[in-house]
Parts: sequence; structure tokens; C-alpha cells
Amino acid sequence: MVVEKVMKRDGRIVPFDESRIRWAVQRAMWEVGVRDEKKLDEVVKAIVKRINELYDGQIPHIENIQDIVELELMRAGLFEVAKAYILYRKKKAEIREEKKRILNKKELDEIDKRFSINALRVLASRYLIRDENGNIIESPRELFERVAILSVIPDLLYDERVFDKDGNYEQDLKRVEYYLENFENFDKKYSIGKYKLNKYHFERMVSLYKELAEKGKMKVSIDEFLSMLERGEFDKYEREIEEYFRLMTNQVFMPNTPALINSGRPLGMLSACFVVPIEDDMESIMKAAHDVAMIQKMGGGTGLNFSKLRPEGDFVGSTAGAASGPVSFMHLIDAVSDVIKQGGVRRGANMGILEIWHPDIEKFIHAKEKNVGTNVLSNFNISVGIWKDFWEALKEGKKYPLINPRTGEVVREVDPKSLFEELAYMAWAKADPGVIFFDIINRRNVLKDAKGGPIRATNPCGEEPLYEYESCNLASINLAKFVKYDENGKPYFDWDEYAYVIQKVAKYLDNSIDVNKFPLPEIDYNTKLTRRIGVGMMGLADALFKLGIPYNSEEGYKFMRKVTEYLTFYAYKYSVEAAKKRGAFPLYEKTGYPKGELPVEGYYHRELWNLPWDELVEEIKKHGVRNAMVTTCPPTGSVSMIADTSSGIEPIFALVYKKSVTVGEFYYVDPVFESELKRRGLWSEELLKKISDNYGSVQGLEEIPEDMKKVFVTAMDIHWLDHILAQASIQLWLTDSASKTINMPNDATVEDVKAAYLFAYFLGCKGVTVYRDGSLSVQVYSVEGRKRRYRAKPSEYAKKILLEIVEKEPWIKNLINVDEILNGRSEKAEGITFSLGGFKAGSQHSHTPGREEIPEEKIKELLGVVYCPVCYEREGKLVELKMESGCATCPVCGWSKCVIS
Repeated sequence: MVVEKVMKRDGRIVPFDESRIRWAVQRAMWEVGVRDEKKLDEVVKAIVKRINELYDGQIPHIENIQDIVELELMRAGLFEVAKAYILYRKKKAEIREEKKRILNKKELDEIDKRFSINALRVLASRYLIRDENGNIIESPRELFERVAILSVIPDLLYDERVFDKDGNYEQDLKRVEYYLENFENFDKKYSIGKYKLNKYHFERMVSLYKELAEKGKMKVSIDEFLSMLERGEFDKYEREIEEYFRLMTNQVFMPNTPALINSGRPLGMLSACFVVPIEDDMESIMKAAHDVAMIQKMGGGTGLNFSKLRPEGDFVGSTAGAASGPVSFMHLIDAVSDVIKQGGVRRGANMGILEIWHPDIEKFIHAKEKNVGTNVLSNFNISVGIWKDFWEALKEGKKYPLINPRTGEVVREVDPKSLFEELAYMAWAKADPGVIFFDIINRRNVLKDAKGGPIRATNPCGEEPLYEYESCNLASINLAKFVKYDENGKPYFDWDEYAYVIQKVAKYLDNSIDVNKFPLPEIDYNTKLTRRIGVGMMGLADALFKLGIPYNSEEGYKFMRKVTEYLTFYAYKYSVEAAKKRGAFPLYEKTGYPKGELPVEGYYHRELWNLPWDELVEEIKKHGVRNAMVTTCPPTGSVSMIADTSSGIEPIFALVYKKSVTVGEFYYVDPVFESELKRRGLWSEELLKKISDNYGSVQGLEEIPEDMKKVFVTAMDIHWLDHILAQASIQLWLTDSASKTINMPNDATVEDVKAAYLFAYFLGCKGVTVYRDGSLSVQVYSVEGRKRRYRAKPSEYAKKILLEIVEKEPWIKNLINVDEILNGRSEKAEGITFSLGGFKAGSQHSHTPGREEIPEEKIKELLGVVYCPVCYEREGKLVELKMESGCATCPVCGWSKCVIS
């Protein structure tokens, strides 16, 4: 008889899988550079034969099997391979022990084993429930179960047996109130199949029943509904819970951070993004401060446009005094965020916007000028909102009027070229402000008439343009999971499975709106008027690695466009089906949708279609759509670490870097890159050190083959023009926007920043965040004597696109040096020297982040800006934050300045 079952370390009995033995032996052979398929087949055959002889019809333990593998490798004379396998077993044992320590568990289950140590550290640090003493009392399995259960509760309430979208029923709401007042008594009293609802699940379920009953949509009473639940009449939805649990625990998608933390828990807030209005009166300003406090207390982030506030020095009638201006009130909101602290480890996240026509625009642009050793407006990302009239003034060389928002009168006129240079200089020096292109945001805005005007604000990271008191909940799909291999080992992207998962994630987010506990009634009301969702992506860099496609190539941009087109198309497909059963979003009839409009630029370029958009639009016109907006690309710092994949739509920031753990230091290696090194027999500790010392890049290393250098590129290996092309390629098919960092080397010039803004605008991006390497450092020092970083050059495709833009808009040559961008600067060329408001930029901008000792009194000011607050507070380590997707994120613990990620 043959062995059919194996006992795992946790006592589970699982089917015997010969392929797992083969993979383990193959890895050991690769470790020592042995590539012999015939020998591999012989060894695996001998191992299986020996197992069957020793355990005829019995169930061996996994350790017994591994002992046999060692023995058979030595019998075959593969002593080095056997040694590598023994070391592999030892390493796996150490990993298991480290996982147990992280999770505070004696034994690991199969879910724990799916996640890397890195992922479990992030889960333990921020997501798993702890008791009052700080001890972890929740496992990853329990976390993902509570998230999955909550996400399926709306399915019960929209079941055709209890819901009628055209109904006008009356139900006894006093009984509903009874259950809401006594929800704590119903913990684990009801189930969906094998999944028990905790008291917070129950409260959200009854609350949704109440909301639908108040609209006359509930066909049965609350007591009858609960009786149906008790009788198991909704047990078929157990499969939906299991599917969402499977997708999350297999790292196929992850909800945004608030949903992972708050699902099935007291706060209950699942959204990350909010926009708060602020009007030109003290009552509104203090209401905005209150609203920010309430949102950030629950873990959210806020966007505010300060442009309605009168300028500094303007008349104040109530006091006969002078106004202090928008920037002063930004400091007020910043102080509120500082007090909230969001649990002590996450700073409050805000986006502060001032439109470029405001008289205080220069002061706003310089608001973070003193961010060297002094933490100014540390809870704010700031962005200048630009409209089409500014670009026209810049093009025509005309004076640009600055207008008092209180009176509508022109206060003074400025030179748009000087203002543009001032804006670019501060972004070059301090990575703030960013820019938001409001004319592009509103070009395809189908909600303009329904909401009475254009969108004029975004969430903190900029990927969600929102109206006042709107919110959005987000989730990201791991693209790397859809790269499969055919029988010849050739990679391909599984578009059908991808389409399926997009629709599942869209449904997850749509359901989340109904069980969300919003921080303010105004947000609850306005969110449900449009029912925005944000299906996003992560793992783009890893997917491209697996497919063997360079990020910065024409083929790479083509893939980005297609993968985003699918994302939006199939998110809409779900939304149309949901509208048929549950109804369109309330403002649908007043929007551009019934007229066949879409908030998607790619839709208006038929030559780029891969999918039948005309059929989809006809479906929308006939049935409506459940969600006004459906796709975005948020930062995914922490959630991508949980998913063990690359962050958002960004290229990877380093292929190899050194990390410290309790058992010492080790090199973190991108898993796709690691696999390829081993497949080619290139893996060695010496090579890892070389790559780590080379800023995590393989460029310039002779040990790495040229084809690998083209594919395995890092953020700083890619020219800023290619970064913009990537963002524009993705933006083409999104309903909302994309959060991405335009990485520039330390020696980039102010001219580069100006050029980046211009090209991003003409390529259709909705906003830009530029980050020059080292611009957030506390101190700077010369790079002389240090290893020079690889100098990225624009791809041939990027050059072609640049020239097309210049041909169409020749006037931009008056502002930037196109030849320098195409061909690079001379090594001896000096940076531009000019004076801005008395501050003179140096002639040579060769700076990198300082490593000198920082005075103790300054450290706390720098936490959350330059260094990770969690790593410092828990372990006393100063870990530099990395800048990705316009957001600072810790590469060690996953802490992120952005609420979403």
C-alpha cells in the first residue's frame, strides 16, 4: 500500500503531496547550484519509495518524512544538497518559533503558516486585538473571520425573501430599538452557518435592518428576520464568508487598514478617507476642527480646502480687526490632530489644500520651509490646487490675478512663471507641497450637476477626490497572485480569475457601506448618496517581475493600462448587477450616467479599448449603477506587507535590504527576485550584501545578467519621467485617482520638478507628489566619498511621449530644458541658482539623508516624518521611513503616515 495521508505538526491529517517533497529537494539543489532534472526525479522517486516501505498504509509525521529526505539525499551522494536541506529545515524551525513568539501562541495553525514573519509582525503590531496588558488575544484566523462575517451581513438583508427595492412596507421600529439598545446581550447568539456573529456584528446587522425598514424596503419584521436566521434560512451565505476568508488569507486582496482593525469591533468604522468643509466664519472653522477630531479619533484621515478663508490681514467685521489667514487655521487643525494621536502610534493624517488664485498662496507654498529639525505641520500633506486658467496665464506669459474669496475682487497680480518656480522649489527642497489638477479631476466628473459644482478637495494621500462630507472605503487586489505558469513554465496573467476577484472585491466594498459606522451623521448621509467604492491594486511590481516585463517599458505601460481597464470595467459590471437587485445610488438620475457619460478618460479613446465599453454603458443607462465611483489606487504600505507583495502601483524600493529581528540581522529579499536568483544558481550571502550596499539595486553589478537588470528595477532605477508615465497609464482607466510618488534622485534640479508637473498635467494625471531623495532629512552632507547611485535614464518610450507633448505644446520649452531631460545633464553641470523670497538655493544639490547623531530633544519631532514612531517607542530604534505612493511608510513594522495603507 502507498502512503496517502501525513500528520502535520499541529496534529492535522492532510493528503500526502509528492510535489511538496519535489519542491523542497529542488530548492536545496538550487541552493548549491545543482540543476539536474534527471537526478531530481531519481531522488524524489527513491524518497517516495522509502516512505511507502517504512509506513505501509500508515500515517507518517512530517518530521519522519523530512528525516527520510535527508537520508536519501546522502545515499544518492548529494552531500552538499543534504547539508543545504538540513540548513533549510533548521531555518524553517527558527521561522516557526519566531512566528509563535510574534503571535503569542504555543502552536501555529495553517493560516499562521501562510503569512511571512514580516506579515505577521505587521498584523501583531497594528491589527490583532490585545488585552488591557498589551497581550495579543486574537489570531490571524480570527481577524479575517470577523472581517469576512461583517462583509456578508448585508447579503442577508438584501435577500429577496426579506428585501424589496420598490417596496413601501411598515415595520415595528420599537422592536428594532429594543435590539439596538440591548445588543450586548446577543453576543454569539446567532450564526450564519458555522460562523457566529459577535455583538458588534449583531448591532451592525440590526442597524442596517432599521435603515432599510425606515425606507419601507423590509418585507418582514425584525423578529421574523431573526427567527429565519435562527432557523438557518440564511446558511447558504456561509459560502460567501468562506470565499472572502479564502481570498484574504491567500493574500489575493486586502481591505484598507480601518476595515481590518474595526470590523466586528466597537468603533466599527471601515472607511479611511473623508473630506470636511471649512467656510469663512469662526463657527465653521471650529466645526471643522471638531469634525477632524471625531474622524481621527476613530482612525480616519481628512482632507480640507482652505481656499474659502479670507486672506491674512483682510478685514474682520465682528472684531474690526485683521484676519489671520488660512495657514494659521491649518496650524489649529494640526494641533487638534496632534492631540488625538490615534492610539498613540499614528499621527493624524490631513490634506490641506489652497487654490493657486488665493492671495496667501506664497505663504502656503512656504508653510513647511522650516522642516529641518523642526516639525512644522507634521500632520499635514499640503497641495496647491491648480485650475486651467493658471496654465493659460503661464503659456501666454500674462499676469495671474490673486482673488480675495470674501469679496471676489482681485487683490494683486503675480508673474505665473515666478509662482510656478516657487512652487517647484519648495517641492524640490521639502517634498511639499504637492499639486492637484482640479480641471482634470472635473473634466469627466459625472456628479457635477448632482452635487451643484466641481470637486475641490481630496483625501490625505490624494487618490480620492471627494465632495464635502463624502467618504470612501478601499481595498486592494494583489496582482502578483494572478500570474500563473503553463505546462512549459512560461508565465501568463489569468485575466478571467482577475475579473472574478474584481467583482467580489467590489461587492465587499459596496456591502461595507451598509455596515459602516460613520463618525458623523453628515458623512453617513452624503456617503450613501453616491455610494463611492475604491477597488484598487497592489503587487504591480511583483507581477511584472514574474511576467518578465520591465516596469519602465512600453510593454510595461501597456500592461498597466490593461490591468486598470479590467479593474474599472468589472467593478462596474458588479455595480450594474447590484443596481438591478438593490437599486442605483440615490443621486443617479441627476448625474451624467443616464446620458451615457463615464468618469473614465479611457472610455473616450475607443482605439484603446480591450473590453466592450459601449455594451456596459447601455447596461448602465438601462439599469443604473450602484456606486458613483468604483476604482482608485491608494497607498498600501501596511496591507501590502500583510499580503507579502510590493506596495500599490509603485516599483519596489529595494530588492534587498538589511533587517533586524530578535535572533539577529538578516537580508530581506523580494520573494520573486529571490526565486529567480536561486533558479539561476546566483544566490549567495555575498551577493545579497553587494545588492544591499548598492542601495538595494542590481544596476551596475556585473554578477547580475543583463536581462535581469532590465526586469528587476527599483524606484530609484527608474527615471522620473517613466514614473509619471506609469501614473498616467493607470490614471487613464480609473474613475478616481492614483496615489504614487514620483521619485527623483538627490541631484535632481528644480527644473526637473517643473518638468514633472508639466508632463503630468499634459498626460492627464489628477495630481503629483514629487519626492527628491533626501529632501526630508534632518541634516544633509556631501555624497563625496560615498558610492555613487546608478543614474536613471528615461526609457525610449518615455522619450517618444515627451517629444509628442513638446510638439503639441511647444511653449513649455520656455520653462524647461528638454534636451537635458532626454540626454541627461553633464557630470560637471551645476544646479540652477536663484533667489526666492531672500532664500538662495545652493549651486550644487548633492545631498543624502544624514546619519549623524540627532539631539534627543529633536527625535520626537521627527517621529512620523523622517523616522518610524512605532520602532522607536517599542524598540528604541531610529528606522527611516520610505516614501511610496505619496506616503511615508516604515519598511520594518509597516507603520504608515497614511490612514489607508
